Parts: sequence; structure tokens; C-alpha cells
Amino acid sequence: MSLHPDTVAVHSGRDDLNALGVHALPIDLSTTNPLPDIERGGDAYEAMATGGRPIENGSLVYQRLWNPTVARFEEALATMEHAEASVAFSSGMAAMTAVILAMTSATGKRHVVAVRPLYGGTDHLLGSGLLGTEVTFCHPSEVGVSIRPETGLVIMETPANPTLELVDIAAVAAAAGGVPVVVDNTFATPILQNPLDLGAAMSLHSATKYLGGHGDVIAGVVACSEEHAEALRRVRAVTGGLLHPLGAYLLHRGLTTLPVRIRQQQANAQRIVQWLIDRPEVDEVFYPGLDGDPQGILDRQMRGTGAMIAMRMRGGYAAASSVASAAELFTHAVSLGGVDSLIQHPAALTHRPVPADARPDADVLRLSIGLEDADDLIADLARAFAVVETLQETKSQRI
Repeated sequence: MSLHPDTVAVHSGRDDLNALGVHALPIDLSTTNPLPDIERGGDAYEAMATGGRPIENGSLVYQRLWNPTVARFEEALATMEHAEASVAFSSGMAAMTAVILAMTSATGKRHVVAVRPLYGGTDHLLGSGLLGTEVTFCHPSEVGVSIRPETGLVIMETPANPTLELVDIAAVAAAAGGVPVVVDNTFATPILQNPLDLGAAMSLHSATKYLGGHGDVIAGVVACSEEHAEALRRVRAVTGGLLHPLGAYLLHRGLTTLPVRIRQQQANAQRIVQWLIDRPEVDEVFYPGLDGDPQGILDRQMRGTGAMIAMRMRGGYAAASSVASAAELFTHAVSLGGVDSLIQHPAALTHRPVPADARPDADVLRLSIGLEDADDLIADLARAFAVVETLQETKSQRI
């Protein structure tokens, strides 16, 4: 039976609840589990420590290897991403680290092709060499010529952080040949985009953002094939990057309202974008589809434009800094995708460790649009813009 994504979001990952005799999602906090006997306990440990699933009549042994609450969330997210499996981690960066280790160190192919722009943390991790990889940063059109025999992974993000560039997933996957492509799908979520349907091997989320949606859990998750899931679970078991069961419970609960939240946040964002376009304080607005989508990427791979906006302030860094500080309904804070609206300066914060030639411009602000009334958010930005104008006039009079 083919179900609407709204229905999938509510019902996925709950197949075992009837047998358990419960309706609400249970939380299993056990850190250790009884062993049936030495042999089966040992077999169960080996199966899960090497990336496999629990064995029949075995034991879950230890939470670092497997947890039922985490597994339900993983099943739900995999269903929403049209994937065979997914693997959850303690943060988005833990998830990205596991992907890189599984596809490079574990395979001996230590070269990575990274399509810029990327989230600042990912860019910084790759550039640091901390994981023993060699990285080629490139434009989407350069992926094919950047691939080497020793390339183990291609990393991309679309819409890209922070200026919302769209990258053609199918084109990058084709250019990568047989090299696995991981797509950071945080901004789009499974509601608006499914990278695996377009040729990607893995779809990665900072689940802290839209999947959780309430700013109260940090997590990461990767949707992929069972083969890749085994490799990722092996890394997770060895490195200890597990997601706590309480976090998994909050994320699974958050998935049920994800479609509704995305639709309303997107509607708010579209209203705000139209208002920003005509503001004299703003030089440029970055939002999917504003350029008319000349390459047709938006139409081919997304089912909406999302709720993230970036804008270039006419007054440069000083104006950007003043607006971020003057906003009231927009909380001046990093992160995104929650029910409340946020404003932040990428160059000074999330992208600060990125090399200067790849860092966002200092006059750019990023907005994460929440569930507040759109008119109230517009009025808040108008007040912040007015504060900047007043400061500039005062400064001009003093000069």
C-alpha cells in the first residue's frame, strides 16, 4: 500500500508497538542487557560490534551496540528517506565523521571530493586532516575531473549552507561514477528531498535541526543501504558515537509533525522573502527559485523551497551585525530548523573556521524561519532595519 508522506511520518517505526501492548513510543534506557548464555551472548556481541543486527534468541548486550528506542527512530527515518536502513549518532558531526571513516579509512581510499559550499563544521573537519584524508574542494561541475582511483567519498550539500545554492544531486552522482556520494539533506529534510532516489548513496541529517524541531536534542542520522549501514554501525560501535535513547525518542516524536511544520515554516519563509526583495536595506536575497531555476534543479529534485533564507545587507558587516543584535522575535543564535525563528552571522560563527576564500561574505545573515506569525516576523525585521538606519544617521551626523 502506497501511503502519503504525512501518513508515513506518523506511523513509521511503530510496527512492534501492538505486540508490546503500548500505543505511545516506549523508552528503553538500559545500558546493559542480560545474556542468555556465554555462547549466544558472545555471538550477539560479535554480530553487533561488527555492524550487524541483533541475532535471534540472542541479547542486545550493551547500549553502545544496539538500543530498541534508537532502532525505531532509525527505521522511521529510513522509511521516510526511501532507504533500506539508517544509522543514528550523537550529533550531525559524529554522523559525518562516521561516514568519512567508513568510506575512507575502512576502505583504504583516503581521498575525498567535497563540493563547496558546505556546512562550516564539515568544511573544517575535512580541511583539518584530522581523519587522515586528503581532500579536493571543488565546484559541482568539477566533480568528475576531481575523482581519482583512491577517491572513497564525494560530499555535497543542497540546499547549501548558508546561501542556499542548489546542487544537482543526479549530476554529481553521475560524475562520481562508482564513488559513493553523501548528501547533507539537513535543510531540505525528507519532506522536500530524497537524495537516494536521485543516485546518492547516503542522505545525512543534522537531526538536531528540523527532524527534532524543538531545539532540545542533538543528533545526527544517515539513511543508506544496509551494506553502508553495517559499515556505519561498525564505526559507531567502536568509536562510541551512539545516540542516547531519550534523544531518539524525541526525534521519533518530532518526525510525526515534520510535514506540518515544514509546510508552515516554508509558507512563512516565502512571505518574508517577498518582503525582503523590496527592502532598500537588503542588497540580495538568497532563496531557492529566486533566480527562476534556470537549470531546473529545484523542479527536478525538490518538492518545495524550504524555510531557510540568507540576505546580503546593504550596509556591510556593520549593518549585518546591528540587525542580528536588534532583532527580538528572531533569536540571535546558531542552529536552525526549530519552531522558533533564529538569525545568525555565518562568517563569524558557523563558518568561522572555513578558509577566507571559501567563507561567506561578512555582509550575509542567515535566517531560520519558525512557526510564528509571518506578519510578526516581518515587523520584527522592520524594527531591526530601522535601528540600523538610526545608528547610521547618528554616525553620519557626528562625522
